[in-house]
Amino acid sequence: MKNITDSFVSSVRWSFAGSFGFNTDILATNPINLSVVLGVLIFFGKGVCASCLSDLLDNRKLRILNTIRNSEELQGGAIERLEKARARLQKVEREAEQFRVNGYSEIEREKLNLIKSTYKTLEELENYKNETIRFDHQRAVQQVRQQVFQQVLKGARGTLNSSLNKELHLRTISDNIGTFEAMEEITD
Repeated sequence: MKNITDSFVSSVRWSFAGSFGFNTDILATNPINLSVVLGVLIFFGKGVCASCLSDLLDNRKLRILNTIRNSEELQGGAIERLEKARARLQKVEREAEQFRVNGYSEIEREKLNLIKSTYKTLEELENYKNETIRFDHQRAVQQVRQQVFQQVLKGARGTLNSSLNKELHLRTISDNIGTFEAMEEITD
């Protein structure tokens, strides 16, 4: 580990020195690794001809072009689907707006109908109240009339009984019977 750090430290130190020269240290310049890589390339590269490389490159180029074409077709299809989706979204938004507007107008219409219905119900209740009051008034007036009539009859009977004698009494009854008979003839 110390050797690795020493090599970094020394390379840092030499790079700042500004000197130029050949490095004769075989391990530092790595000629062994370079010769192995060059040997492998030469050994395996002998069997590969230029036309084979050209065919490989052409095949690779065709595959890349096919992939690009497929990608462009997929992109076109995606753009078309996107446009359709946007059109559907706009249609749905218009319909939603129409439903919202129709909903508000329906609410207003129902509100007006409810107000009209409430006024009509109140008017009917007012009429019923007035009719009930009128009926109760008529009944009260009728009761008062009956009571007054009964008291008048009672007073008249008492006056007649105290001031009438038998003859006057019979004559009054006959006059009243005659009056009733005359009234009966008029109604027939």
